[in-house]
Amino acid sequence: MTCPCGSGSALTQCCGPYLAGERWPETAEALMRARYAAFASGNVDFILQSHDPATRGELDPKLIEQWSKQSEWLGFELIESRNGGVDDDEGSVEFVARYAIQGKQQEHHELATFAKIDGKWFFVDGLVAGGSTFRRETPKVGRNDPCGCGSGKKFKKCCGKPGATVAE
Repeated sequence: MTCPCGSGSALTQCCGPYLAGERWPETAEALMRARYAAFASGNVDFILQSHDPATRGELDPKLIEQWSKQSEWLGFELIESRNGGVDDDEGSVEFVARYAIQGKQQEHHELATFAKIDGKWFFVDGLVAGGSTFRRETPKVGRNDPCGCGSGKKFKKCCGKPGATVAE
């Protein structure tokens, strides 16, 4: 099986050993590729383990798993890696992840930042890149406002959480 990360290599020779916990990625780019492969394969444990330990507790594993498994992963395109090498402590990776939900194709263009902590690379944060200006037709929902999906939770802890799928 070809690795979902787009390298063209076999999964067993590319991201597979990272996802299985046999090795840890030595560069920020390798970690980003492995994270994409983890999303594509539903490996929530790797997604959590590779996230910055300082903010890992803010993640909702069930939402990550739901998004990962409801999506059809169509491909990963590396745009640019900046720093993030074996001898660096920080780096960034710009990429486009393509996927489909209920047959509707999506494109996620992100500039992800990484940091080396105790000799291991971790995903720290990501900023959505590109795109056109969005003009809101309804009032803005604040992070501390009740979520519009009716869950009773604050928006930031529900549909406003990174990686959450917004209920319609």
